[in-house]
Order: sequence, then C-alpha cells, then structure tokens
Amino acid sequence: MINKIQEISKLIGNTPTVKLKNHKFNIYAKLENFNFSGSIKDRAVNNILYNAIREGKITEKTKIIESSSGNFAISTALHCRKLGIDFFCVVDPCINPISLKKLQLLATKVIQISEADETGGYLLNRIKKIQQIIEQHPNFFWTNQYENSNNYKGYKSLVNEIVATFSTLDYVFVSVSSTGTITGLCKYLKQKYLNVKIIAVDIKGSMIFSDEKCKRYISGIGASKRSAFLDQCEVDDVLILDDLEIIEGCDLLLKEQSLFMGASSGASYFGALKYLNELNPYSSANSLIICPDEGTSYIDSIYNEEWRKAIKKMKQEYIVI
Repeated sequence: MINKIQEISKLIGNTPTVKLKNHKFNIYAKLENFNFSGSIKDRAVNNILYNAIREGKITEKTKIIESSSGNFAISTALHCRKLGIDFFCVVDPCINPISLKKLQLLATKVIQISEADETGGYLLNRIKKIQQIIEQHPNFFWTNQYENSNNYKGYKSLVNEIVATFSTLDYVFVSVSSTGTITGLCKYLKQKYLNVKIIAVDIKGSMIFSDEKCKRYISGIGASKRSAFLDQCEVDDVLILDDLEIIEGCDLLLKEQSLFMGASSGASYFGALKYLNELNPYSSANSLIICPDEGTSYIDSIYNEEWRKAIKKMKQEYIVI
C-alpha cells in the first residue's frame, strides 16, 4: 500500500503559478486544479493516508470514513480506489449536485444526513454520525480533516513550490474551510518569508472566525465550527465576504483572466482586490492567491443565472424583513 500511495504522490504538486492581468497590483494565482483529483485537497489526503498506512492504522481490511461534501471527499475516494479499500462519505443536503454525483460514482457509500445542528448547519451532526459509525465498527479509519495534523503538514510541498517561485512575497490570500491549507502556510511559509502577510478569506455565516449566524448559499468555503488547527495558526488578517462578492470574484476570474475556477478561488481573488485597493501597497509588492479547484462543480450554482437570481432575491427579502 505504501508503494501505491507513493505512486499517487507523483501526480500531486508542481502546479502552475500564473501572473494575473492587473495594471495596479502584482497578483499571482497558484492553480491547484492541476492535481491528481483536480484540487488542492490531494496534498492533505495523500499525507494523511500515507502516514496512517506507515503507522499501521490502515491495512487492506480498513474502511475509510470522512465528513466532506466536496474536494476532500472526492480526493479520498480516488485515493481509496487506487489503494483497493472502501470509502464512506457523510454529506448533507447542502452538497452541490455535481459533487454528489461524483461521490456516488467514486465512493463506496454516500451517507446523507438531513437534520441541521444547533448552528443551523450540518457539520456537527455529520461528525456525530461518523462517531456513531466508528464506535460500532472499529475497522473504520476516520481521516478527520479538522483535527488530524497530517492535514496541514501535507502543505509543506505547496510551500516549497511557492518558495521556488518567488524571491519575495508580501501577501497570500487563502479561502478557508477545514483551515488545513492556511495553517500549513502559516507554519511553514512564514519561516521562509519573515514579513509575509497571510490573509484568511471566509464566507458570511461561517463559524470559523465569527459567531454571526446566517444562511450560507455557497458550498466549499466556510464551516460550522472553529478548527482545532487555528490555535497553531498566525493569520495576519481576516476577510469575511458575502455570497454575492464570492460570485463576483468567480466572474472576474473568468472574464478578466480566462480562469474557470471554483468558489474558494473567486473568494480569494475578490478578497485580494478588496484588501489591496484599501491598503494600496507599494507597486512592487507581490501577492498570491491560492486557487483550490476549477469551476465544474459550480455549474449549477455560481455559474447558473437562474440560481444567482434566486440567491439575490432571497438575500433582498431577508434584508427587507
């Protein structure tokens, strides 16, 4: 199994970095959609599974389980297919239809819960479901992306690639969910660039950096709980964006940069433009946005005009009330 996981690792990383067209700022994008399963989560998944196999926590008889409605689950499902072991994924009604279809194809079983938790989201109840399953079936291994330190340690490779690309780096904009990516960047990137500022970009209604509860319409960014990683993560600033700002960021990437990217990428780009316009840094400052995946999973939402109109209407009605 070690040989198989190492074979996959050869298909992860060395993703391209492109300079974005902008007459005012030096903004670059790290395109993580070029990884094995099409997202940045391959770095974390590969490292988690590799270390669990090496430590004897995963064998040919082990079943893998995780709470994820998107890239982490898709990456884990493909890894498990290569390893020849089963993967069970716990999702909720907020999963976008394309990701659900992917997981139904790739995973051994998709378990969908329907009851919201006390935060109004579903994450806490998804985790409770996993805990129930592993208590009853000890042959399950929970990758536990919110607490497994091998999640953020998997991003050392990302840091190495960034360091090989930039002699100086001033700002990095990272959208957050499990916060594994931003924790890895904070821990390892700041060792290389002493003055770099790492900016977290979150969605309104997420519980990662705020206690303000409201309906979230976009999947793949934000979470219903604060990650355990944040105690080890020195984020320099936080931007919390509205759903419509994230949609606009995706539009700008597509129209201005010809990049068809997912919600987290749109959030990072809009956040970078908003932050830099307010800060107005010196002209030679280098900024990097992390683009976790491309936009296919959002065809029926962010890139669907009827969906967008419905979201705008619901938000307007909420404001009137």
